[in-house]
Amino acid sequence: MPRDAPSSGNLAVFDLDGTITRHDTLLPFLFGYLWRHPWRLPRMLLVLPALFRYLIRHDRGHLKGAAIHAALGGLTRAQIQRWADRFVPRLLRRGLYAEALEAIRAHRLQGDRLLLMSASTDLYVPLIAQGLGFDESLCSRVRWRDDGRLDGRLASANCYGKEKQRCLQALIARDSPGLVCAYGNSGSDLAHMQLARRAFLINGSARARRGTDAQVQELHWSRHAAP
Repeated sequence: MPRDAPSSGNLAVFDLDGTITRHDTLLPFLFGYLWRHPWRLPRMLLVLPALFRYLIRHDRGHLKGAAIHAALGGLTRAQIQRWADRFVPRLLRRGLYAEALEAIRAHRLQGDRLLLMSASTDLYVPLIAQGLGFDESLCSRVRWRDDGRLDGRLASANCYGKEKQRCLQALIARDSPGLVCAYGNSGSDLAHMQLARRAFLINGSARARRGTDAQVQELHWSRHAAP
């Protein structure tokens, strides 16, 4: 998507799930595929050990990778791509906040560089970024087997909380943007939002609001989908 204005030198950082989209994206991505291929549903029993581990260690990345491995493990890149090509356009049509699209458009009109940062994975996040006109995306990466089929467990750190903060710090050090503006919706986003001069907490929970400081502005976006 062409830029609407000369570069401002500023950076606008958007979280994905619950900030741009009105709901989580990973579970619909996984279970949408399983709904169409129900013979794979028994494989979800493979997630149970990771679920028990999560209850003890709160390892989100391990649980996420186990769920992807169980639901989609063994699929070819072509199969994954075909499903992502169906999933993403539907999400962009029906699953976004209208206010998020307005904010993205406003930053583009100002010439700001747009970065999409998400704990969701590179199975579909780059496609969403492309569809919304982002300049770059950073997200969790999944592992592929040597035979070209999906393993599904994470090949990178889970891009969540402090890891998301680390990734944004590295990008700021690399590009030296001017003003950094960040949008997030949960307490886990506050870590990287601290790096921004302007930060917006979208529909934050009471717990997330208690963790904010003076630089974070609270916004309420309606639950209605973008037209």
